[in-house]
Amino acid sequence: QGNALVPVRNKDILKGANVLTMLPFGREKEILIGTSKSGLFRMDSNGIIHKWQNAADGLLQAAQLNNGLKVLDRYYAFGTILQGVVIIDESGHIVQHIHKGNGLQNNTVLGIHADLQQNIWVGLDNGIDRIEINAPIYYYTDNSGSIGTVYTAQIFGGNIYLGTNQGLFYSPWPTDGYRPFSFTLIEGSQGQVWDLTIVDGELLCGHNDGTFRVSGNRLERLSPVTGGWVLRQLAGRPNTLLQGTYTGLTVFNKTAKGWQFVHRVDGYRDPTQFIEPISETEVWASGYKGLRLVLLDSALRTVKQVHVYDSANGLPHSTFLNVFELGGSPVFATDSGFYRHDDITDRFYRYDQLNEQLGSFALSNKVIPAGAHRYWFINRARISLVYFGPKGMVHVDSTQFAVLNGRMMNYYENVNRIEEDVYLMGLDDGFAIYQAGDSAVATPRLPRPLIRTVRNITDSLSGRWYSKDTVPGIPFRHNNLRITYASPWYSSVPLRYQFYLKGYSRTWSEWDEAAQKEFTNLGQGDYTFRVRAMAPDGTLSSITDFRFTILPPWYLSWAAWVLYAAVFFFLLIAGRGWYQHKIQKHRRLVQENMSRQQQELLRKEAEANEQRLIKLKNEQLEQELAGKNRELANSAMNIVYKNELLNNVYEELLELKDGEGRKLSGEQLRRINKIIEDARSDERDWNLFEESFNEAHENFFKKLKADYPELVPNDLKLCAYLRMSMSSKEIASLLNITTRGVEIRRYRLRKKLNLPHTKNLTEFLMEV
Repeated sequence: QGNALVPVRNKDILKGANVLTMLPFGREKEILIGTSKSGLFRMDSNGIIHKWQNAADGLLQAAQLNNGLKVLDRYYAFGTILQGVVIIDESGHIVQHIHKGNGLQNNTVLGIHADLQQNIWVGLDNGIDRIEINAPIYYYTDNSGSIGTVYTAQIFGGNIYLGTNQGLFYSPWPTDGYRPFSFTLIEGSQGQVWDLTIVDGELLCGHNDGTFRVSGNRLERLSPVTGGWVLRQLAGRPNTLLQGTYTGLTVFNKTAKGWQFVHRVDGYRDPTQFIEPISETEVWASGYKGLRLVLLDSALRTVKQVHVYDSANGLPHSTFLNVFELGGSPVFATDSGFYRHDDITDRFYRYDQLNEQLGSFALSNKVIPAGAHRYWFINRARISLVYFGPKGMVHVDSTQFAVLNGRMMNYYENVNRIEEDVYLMGLDDGFAIYQAGDSAVATPRLPRPLIRTVRNITDSLSGRWYSKDTVPGIPFRHNNLRITYASPWYSSVPLRYQFYLKGYSRTWSEWDEAAQKEFTNLGQGDYTFRVRAMAPDGTLSSITDFRFTILPPWYLSWAAWVLYAAVFFFLLIAGRGWYQHKIQKHRRLVQENMSRQQQELLRKEAEANEQRLIKLKNEQLEQELAGKNRELANSAMNIVYKNELLNNVYEELLELKDGEGRKLSGEQLRRINKIIEDARSDERDWNLFEESFNEAHENFFKKLKADYPELVPNDLKLCAYLRMSMSSKEIASLLNITTRGVEIRRYRLRKKLNLPHTKNLTEFLMEV
């Protein structure tokens, strides 16, 4: 009392007892005392101890209590030497008894502790176990394997029934306090139990051997048709059930004696695992043979029509094709996503909006109603609870069920709603019970992550730089960093982390389970690494900051800057001298360039003057040539005129008569003709013409003789006259031959010159 110790009044009640734990109890400041073999005691606020008689006391004495703790503010967990962990409430009732038979590695509890999440850690003889008492999922594990894989379950008549691949099992369902399950196989139920359905106060069992009514621990056969997979009520027919089986459809009617098998539906024998009624006589049916739309007669006795749907109707090629109800309409699950049926076009179309919202669960093979706009989506033993809210809002919760991934049997997964917001999931080795919103205490705030190490990833010899109290300076050569972090928070589903490096990143990273991050080639400067964690339920931790500085590289240190300054001034002085030298050199180059330009200008002026002189000389030569050409033409025309005159004289002499009318004698005419011919053949005219022609057309005859040595003087004369562009008549007069003779000579000349027919002779001679 106060600061002093006072003796307990009736301490002798504990004489000989081995006190191992003392815990606060209730709201009256009592103390709960746990002893090894004497059970539990309570000490009130007055210090008086009395024995606490309760339902758990005998078990704790026999199991040898070893330690204890208070959890969830109203429960007490005791570790024992022989019987694992016993959890009781403030009334002394056993809430849970966890031992080797239902999950612990060992029954000897040497230490016990509660974490921030109010779950229990126990140290055992051969390991450490964690007991999640503050979790919404509870497990029953069939360690013996006698139950098998659970396909379906229901709570009915105070019992829980499990349909498994071994048969139908039942056990009392605890309603007031702790009662361990003790499952018993119902006689005659051996085999696979596919479906348990409660309809109008009756529990119906779809079995490999038929369909049965379940009453307590007895079965009553209703139908001999094997493989009762699914029972559904038809729209508008509350007293009729339609069942899908191994070999088609069967019908049940409600009578005064309860539900009774009526008949098989004739005309349809396909295995039917899923059915979805859309009217009193129409149902969608699917199984491993595909999807069918079955139209029944009004008595449900025969099939009037069966529509078979496949890829020709817009469906994908899929390993499964199942039909389910979603929001009052049928949807069709495939391994390519969900599809919808268009009644107008009678085709199927991808349900893109739903597929995008579901993410990976768009490939679900099962959809099971969960009530209140919620559905279970199961994708090959992975499970999620999906809520469809107003305005198209969809929330997919798969994180808290990740612990069940892989524990269900593929394509035979099932979730049964056994009570309001209580669901049973069948597992390979038992079952799990999920109670929505079941958490004994509010989840504590997720602690912020801890920075574990900061290392250089490229140099194994470098040290660590993490410090809580200082801002470390990291050498630039170690600017490739690996930062590892962790959260002091245990979860069977890994936490996810998000980081942001201020001074390097622009935004926060995506959430990731990785608990480390590497940064390479960080530049010099100040950085702040920020990291936070997120629990599976979406709870966020506060942010952990780690500030550090990447020091400048050696070439940016103070010593380097001093060296740079010295080098700069040296270069400045050297540069100034070099610049002055460059200016002087430039001046010399400018002067030399100006001198060269002046000389070039004078040279160009001299060349221009020379060109003008040459032009004047050429013009003078052209004038002289033109004059000589005129003289040649005049000379040639004089010769032509002379020859024509001689011809005229000769012709007149031929007609001349004396006084007596007699013509000149032949001898006289011959002498006169000889004189005329001598005058015509006088070479002096030609020599003068040739001399003048050579002056006007220098080397013309020499070039012709050199290129064509077979040319004779008459050929050269013809070439000269043709070069003068004289006509054949004029040439004939000059050569004293006929015009025909001129043409013949022209022909022979072309042959000697080897001219082609297309080449003009005069043009050729003009080009020589």
